[in-house]
Amino acid sequence: MEIKTDRQYSESHEWVLFENDTTATIGVTDFAQSELGDLVFVNLPQVGDTVTAGTPFADVESVKAVSDVYCPVSGTVSAVNEELLTAPQRINENAYDAWFIKVEKITDQKPLMDAEAYRTHTQA
Repeated sequence: MEIKTDRQYSESHEWVLFENDTTATIGVTDFAQSELGDLVFVNLPQVGDTVTAGTPFADVESVKAVSDVYCPVSGTVSAVNEELLTAPQRINENAYDAWFIKVEKITDQKPLMDAEAYRTHTQA
């Protein structure tokens, strides 16, 4: 399982890459995609939508189940990775390149873990 050290992680297995104090890129972790199995569908928000820390902003469907994806920050969606809409398997291929959304104007965030704390969390 890969855990990148340049990101922060939520308890619900999303990663956050902060571009600066007000902008972040968000996706699901390698651990999450491996637990979900083969992904066949992704439902994403629209550019301009407001997202709230701790609440679902997307969902993914695998051969096993449909799962919510929770936003670790509050703000406005500034970009959506539309490639995932037609190729959700990209998440299984490389979870850290297959970002879901970019959020700007961040106003709040959930407590996040660094890579080492996240590694411990996934082994619990």
